[in-house]
Amino acid sequence: MKGFVLIGFMGAGKTTIGRLLAEQLELAHIDFDDLIVEEIGMTIQEYFDRYGEAAFREKETEILANSLMLDRVISTGGGIVLKEENRQLLKTMPQVVYLKTETDELVKRLKNDTKTVRPLVVSKSPDEIIDVYRPRIPLYEESATLVIDTTHKSPTAIVTEILQKAGE
Repeated sequence: MKGFVLIGFMGAGKTTIGRLLAEQLELAHIDFDDLIVEEIGMTIQEYFDRYGEAAFREKETEILANSLMLDRVISTGGGIVLKEENRQLLKTMPQVVYLKTETDELVKRLKNDTKTVRPLVVSKSPDEIIDVYRPRIPLYEESATLVIDTTHKSPTAIVTEILQKAGE
C-alpha cells in the first residue's frame, strides 16, 4: 500500500492537498464528499436534512472500509474520526496525515469559502465552529501517523513537507 489518507477539519485543505499529492505520486485521488454524493444520489446537505448526521456517518464508514486497501490518495470528510470504528480503520493504514490548522485560520477559510456548503458550519458563529473543531483535535491526532501544520503554507509547500516526512 503506497497511498495516503488525509484527515482534518473542514477547511484544512484535504481536497486541494489530496489532488496535488496524488498528482505528484501518480496515484488516483478519492474525495470522500464526491464519492458520498455519487453513492447517495443527492447533496450532502440534502442527505443531512433528510436522514440526519448518524445516517451520514454510517455511509461514511461503509465507504471508508471499501476504500482503504487501494493505492490512492483519499481526502476524507472532516468528521471521519468521530466514530471509533473509523479511527480503528484508519489505524490500519500506513500513511494517515492530519492536516492541522490554527482555529482562526480555519474559521477564515470556512467563512470565505462560497463554493462548498458545509452542513455543520453553515449557520454557525466563529466560536461555534471552534466548539465543533476542538473536541476533534485529539481524535485526529490519535488517528494520524503524521501531523502537518497547514496554517499560512501554500499547497505546494504542504505536499513537499508530507512527502519529505513520509520518506517518499
